[in-house]
Amino acid sequence: MNQEKMPAECKKSFPCILCKKRTKPKDRKKCESSAIRRFLRKNFLVEAKTTDILCNKCRHLYHGNKQTSPLSKSSQSQSTQPSSSMPSPPSVSLPIHRTPSSHAYCFICKRPGPKLVVVPSSSRFLAFIHNEIIIPAGSRCCPSHIIDGEFITGALDNLQTFDSSLFNRTGILDLIHKVRNYAIQNSSCRFTFEPSSMRSSDYPTLTGLSKEHFEDLHSFISSEIRNTQNRGTRMSLGIFLFKLRSGMSNKLLATIFGISKSSLCRAVKSVRAALMKSFVPHFIGLQHISREDVIQNHTRPLAQELFGSFTDQKAIAVFDGTYIYIQKSNNFQFQRKSYSLHKGRPLVKPMVVTSTDGYFLTVLGPYLAKNNDATILNHMLSTNVEDLKGWFQEDDVFVVDRGFRDSLDVLKELGIRAEMPRLLSKGEKQMTSLDANASRLVTNIRWVVEAANARIKRWKYLAQVLPTNQVPYIGDYIRIVCAISNRYCKPLSTGNEDEDLMLASKMRYLSTKVNSLKLFVEENSLDKRSVNWEVASDSFEFPNLSEDEIRTLTCGVYQLKMFPSYIQEYLEGDVDIFIHKEYHGLIRVKLQSRHVSSKQYLLWIQFSESEISAWYCRCRAGARVVGVCSHVSAVIWYLAIGRHNKEAIPSIQDWSEFVTDATVIDESGESGDSDMEE
Repeated sequence: MNQEKMPAECKKSFPCILCKKRTKPKDRKKCESSAIRRFLRKNFLVEAKTTDILCNKCRHLYHGNKQTSPLSKSSQSQSTQPSSSMPSPPSVSLPIHRTPSSHAYCFICKRPGPKLVVVPSSSRFLAFIHNEIIIPAGSRCCPSHIIDGEFITGALDNLQTFDSSLFNRTGILDLIHKVRNYAIQNSSCRFTFEPSSMRSSDYPTLTGLSKEHFEDLHSFISSEIRNTQNRGTRMSLGIFLFKLRSGMSNKLLATIFGISKSSLCRAVKSVRAALMKSFVPHFIGLQHISREDVIQNHTRPLAQELFGSFTDQKAIAVFDGTYIYIQKSNNFQFQRKSYSLHKGRPLVKPMVVTSTDGYFLTVLGPYLAKNNDATILNHMLSTNVEDLKGWFQEDDVFVVDRGFRDSLDVLKELGIRAEMPRLLSKGEKQMTSLDANASRLVTNIRWVVEAANARIKRWKYLAQVLPTNQVPYIGDYIRIVCAISNRYCKPLSTGNEDEDLMLASKMRYLSTKVNSLKLFVEENSLDKRSVNWEVASDSFEFPNLSEDEIRTLTCGVYQLKMFPSYIQEYLEGDVDIFIHKEYHGLIRVKLQSRHVSSKQYLLWIQFSESEISAWYCRCRAGARVVGVCSHVSAVIWYLAIGRHNKEAIPSIQDWSEFVTDATVIDESGESGDSDMEE
């Protein structure tokens, strides 16, 4: 039959009034029954006429509902879903943007499968909340677009979407239910710490932990604390971590989280007790880790090579006391015991023990401020706290600072080696070369405990002055922070085994050498004869060294961090570089001390065309051969790199112009006033 002569009735389509799909002749049925029209009006808000068409699938919805009588519904168990949750075809169009439904390709970048993931329902809901976009259930995307259950920033910005979305009764009710719960959770406080209501980027800012680490920490205490009407277990944990991280008062935190001060205090107390019971014992204390595990997994090869041996490896621990400041107590006896003459303020002292990679082995105390480090260590050994004598064995190494010098005899009796920076001899102003070299070996390992103490103070609550009523819980707070660091933070220092072995061999070899340039300066009185020195020109020859080569000279990175301040003061001051007239390749510079205004240090550097051959500085540790001091490293960096590239010199702001110096009086202003009076 010719298409032009086809009757108009054959061209007409018969869509279903409920699902809007085109129906075939065999699947059509008119809504002649008043019961069917009442069913559509009651359940789908659809006003049907007797001439309207229902498809076979939608007609089965009516027959299925008809067969379920009220008596049979009441006999069902409470676990069955109500009739309102019965799925229905989409029939309501709302002006909300919707993405295309995709299974074989990513709906964001259109990349085909098979390595695609189904978008979680929580991610689809957050996309609706934050971007007002409906993502159909079952849609798939690339795994790189979702991190921690959330779309990455900008992933949903340039999507191709439809201007409207079709909903059925079930979908609308489900969306309303989710939005209602979201509004209730965020009505009193934005920070609920629920996975569906907070962005992943908010967790590190508020708690110091990523979203994944927060959930892992929550799993340790979820069974120890209970949900209340005002706060859940996640919110209680978030309040505790937020308090430690920010150091805010309970009154201010109660306002932020929208709960009473008493409720907030109970949350902090319950979380602290739960962490001490279920989390801390697994990640802090000598009993949570074996001696062999520390040797194999938490000891730098550099430390083992310097103070131990790979044939007979020893446990190496670094000891240091840190300070937690407290308010002045009304109890005069405790006030005297907690007052530190060294710091001039009341405090308590926890003793921190770490491995050579910064892993916290244990934290003991806190101890009274009147106890010095040596007294605390002697007490720990005499009381054998945490089985200290049983855990450490003979010939193990304790790396300590000079404050432990009164404990050396006790450690020697126990067979434990103590590595400590050398003491300056009485009446001397500078260490000998050998003493300075030996001290450098210790400081190259001992710095990790200082960095570990800095990790503790990053939690602002422990860096500020604590009220005296928190003294009983200071030890708990510090152990919790250290356990969190062990569990979730990277090691402070690991080192490459080959590089560490090479550096250790170099340092041990140099530690036996004396400073030849020091002897040369003293024998020839190069610090006194100024006639033989002349100001070096800007273009005088100096070895072109890279930063890696300078780092090899320093045997560390601390000196390189200090050079910007020294170079800036050198450039702003009236200081010249002098070169010797007779001895080729020998320069002399005078640098200002950063600690004392009246003290300056003379330093000498000897070099050839391609390398630095010797150095000597008049500072306390300037005679060492194992590495160079900060003064020498600053001059070397400036001559090798900085003077050729001025932009490479970091600029440090001088704030003196914003602060008044009372010792400086403007004489011109006084004379003007006197003239006016006359």
